[in-house]
Amino acid sequence: MARIREFDVDQAVDRAMDLFWRRGYAETSLQDLLKELSIGSGSFYAAFGSKEQLYLRALDRYSALQADDLVKILEQATEIRPAVRQILGAMIEADLADPTRGCLVVNTATECGNQPPAAERVAAAMRHVESSLAGALERAKSRGELSADKNPVELARFLTTFVQGLRVVGQARLGRTFTEDALTVAMRALD
Repeated sequence: MARIREFDVDQAVDRAMDLFWRRGYAETSLQDLLKELSIGSGSFYAAFGSKEQLYLRALDRYSALQADDLVKILEQATEIRPAVRQILGAMIEADLADPTRGCLVVNTATECGNQPPAAERVAAAMRHVESSLAGALERAKSRGELSADKNPVELARFLTTFVQGLRVVGQARLGRTFTEDALTVAMRALD
């Protein structure tokens, strides 16, 4: 007779996501995960398969949460500039509040970028950001908020790259003035 799973898998993924985000993939051992999730190794392997598979699920969860927030702001925006500033400003504030965390996607790119499954997820997360921004910029262009010579896809790619750099700068603890100055210049790309 099969045993009934005695833990919530989604909650376990969220807890693992937090642990990986704080410690990184390499510095998080199986024992750390078992302790954090309060489960035995049999339950762990039955639910997740391996540490790598759990990491990828946690990364997917993180990417989905971040994308949901971004898409929500962009879809509700009546003007593109305040929406982009809100998104970037929120990232600055998050990094100032807890610079050790940074962004799990960026952390994965730097720590696990040579591992194809992780690299593919990082690329997919960045493409999703790019696509969401490009759609919002295209809508803004059709409303006349962007000049006719602006290319929404190119702007989206620049902003996606800027977001990743902003997250790295946040971890480097260069401070509010540094990041706010960079944000001011980045916003000029929309002029």
